[in-house]
Amino acid sequence: MTEKFKLTQEEINLFESSIGNTQKLAQDTVVHKPLKRSQKAIAIEKRQHEKNHAEFYFSDDYQPLLQDDPIRYSRDNADPYEIKKLRRGFYEPEFFLDLHGLTQQEAKKEIASLITACLSENAHCACIMYGHGKNILKKQTPMWLAQHPNIICFHQAPKEFGGSAALLILFDTINN
Repeated sequence: MTEKFKLTQEEINLFESSIGNTQKLAQDTVVHKPLKRSQKAIAIEKRQHEKNHAEFYFSDDYQPLLQDDPIRYSRDNADPYEIKKLRRGFYEPEFFLDLHGLTQQEAKKEIASLITACLSENAHCACIMYGHGKNILKKQTPMWLAQHPNIICFHQAPKEFGGSAALLILFDTINN
């Protein structure tokens, strides 16, 4: 101890007399070992968390700047040639989602599940088919997709993948 904190014998005697007759306690600290979870359980939990929170990105009020005919979008920091490749059919979709007959809420959940599945499987391209119908999902789907941070770009699908009734989506699987 430094000189500043040294106690005199008189101070020590005063302390012992004020404490009285005491005994030193045995240390009874319990060390808890962390629970070991399997990698599979961790992956399942992470996927469930992502699925539950994927809808967080989709607002019905947000209006991104989209080009309507054909429907296309590219985020600001994306390579401009990626949307051209998508339009020309360079990418083949690995996942397909058919939204025919779904309500807006059901469609939003299905799109969130598709994005989660594509990111977990490292899929680069997916196709969403919404059909012609009343154009409700055709107008709303691009609005939702433009809000997600892992979507690089999307474009109206070529004829072999649904034409004007479908979208091809390109994902950023590196940053997920």
